Amino acid sequence: MQKTAYRQTEQSDGMLSGRMPVNKSIESNNGHPLIPVGISACLLGQEVRFNGGHKRSRYCLEVLKDCFSYEPFCPEVAIGLGIPRQPIRLVGKAEQPEALGTDDPDLNVTEPLLESGRGFAARHPHLCGYILMKGSPSCGMERVKVYHPNGHPDGAGSGLFARALMEAMPWLPVEEEARLNDPVLRENFILRVFTLHCWKQQVAPAPSFHKIQQFHARHKYTLMAHTYQGYRELGRYLAQAHDMPLEQLMPEYLQRLMDFLKLKAGRKSHTNTLLHMMGYLKKSIDSECKQELLEVIEQYRQGDVHLVVPLTLLRHYLKRHGSEYINEQVYLDPYPHQLGLRNYI
Repeated sequence: MQKTAYRQTEQSDGMLSGRMPVNKSIESNNGHPLIPVGISACLLGQEVRFNGGHKRSRYCLEVLKDCFSYEPFCPEVAIGLGIPRQPIRLVGKAEQPEALGTDDPDLNVTEPLLESGRGFAARHPHLCGYILMKGSPSCGMERVKVYHPNGHPDGAGSGLFARALMEAMPWLPVEEEARLNDPVLRENFILRVFTLHCWKQQVAPAPSFHKIQQFHARHKYTLMAHTYQGYRELGRYLAQAHDMPLEQLMPEYLQRLMDFLKLKAGRKSHTNTLLHMMGYLKKSIDSECKQELLEVIEQYRQGDVHLVVPLTLLRHYLKRHGSEYINEQVYLDPYPHQLGLRNYI
């Protein structure tokens, strides 16, 4: 008979799981509500790892804390594994591995971890993002080592909790903490978190086709910066969706939007977006101002300056000469400027 050296707990959330109570009225220093984001508990300094340690993330705790209200969770502790505990690893086929004990392969926590991910998703529909621990057999998003039964590495996959969570909430922005060191990936993840939060604040509470249209209109240039094809495709989709039931339209639109935004925006696509937005100024500013703006956009395209430089100048002119429509574009201010995300891309 197979050993099951773990204790499945009936506590859906609590101190054992590492989850803190949700306070939906929490506000940041600037008075805006903090965005609820799930996170691997060890990244907040909680000593829940197999060896009793943690993986405290300075960036999460010292920078993103001003925007995010964290809801930490450790699936291994939540399913009843102790602290410290025998480490586990993924074994078998990369597409569908099992989570087995490293020292005692009779310890099999595959189904508890998968169920932990599904259960967490069901209990946390309000989340706008999740930050995972790199390389973890439970929480790793990708490139987690998968071993052959003989102990040799044999591919890579996703941690089981992470896999179940992403399958249950495919629209949810998910990223590994270590990948936030990459400026492009960091900006992409945080943008998606703020976009989903905007959807939950502006559309979800009292949905209507008109509100979806308004939301889409404000996010058009954000979408264009990530994929021009997606920008056109989603616009056509919405134009043909007048008679679609809202319960069908809302999840389909949101999933498509979040999939498109997951595509990384580069200098070429940002340049194209900047030039499109500049078109709203062609009758409002003189040739000298136009030349100045074109030159700084070209400097960005060539990699001589970061995105914040042409955007600052474009915002300056649009504020004075642009229409209400263009000034309401989320692309101009998708998240707090204090994060400095566009200073590095």
